[in-house]
Amino acid sequence: MYQKIGLLLLLMCLFAGMTACGGNNGATPAPPETNAGTPDSGANGNTAAADAEAVYKAQCIGCHAADLSGGVGPNLQKIGAELSQDKIAAQIENGGGGMPAFKSTLSADQIAALSQWLAAHK
Repeated sequence: MYQKIGLLLLLMCLFAGMTACGGNNGATPAPPETNAGTPDSGANGNTAAADAEAVYKAQCIGCHAADLSGGVGPNLQKIGAELSQDKIAAQIENGGGGMPAFKSTLSADQIAALSQWLAAHK
């Protein structure tokens, strides 16, 4: 009996972990008001970075934590030292290794801004 309960709890935890990634319940965030593909655009400094951080908070924080330290997903605090911006963008677009694909959720500009922002974390 206890084995069945333990197995049920394990399956529920696995299901909860898999559904937590992307944690937006299918909602697509509003596209950034600025051109997210243009670094340092606008009078307020690095607007692209602000847009990337907004996308990160809306889409990635559930698996990678607010400080990029990881959790369900890997630590991204120094991802730019490990992967190029192009490889980061490909991972965001196509997913893999437990990560869902975001090419149908995020715009090309959002993916470009997010990958540029993450690549700067070295």
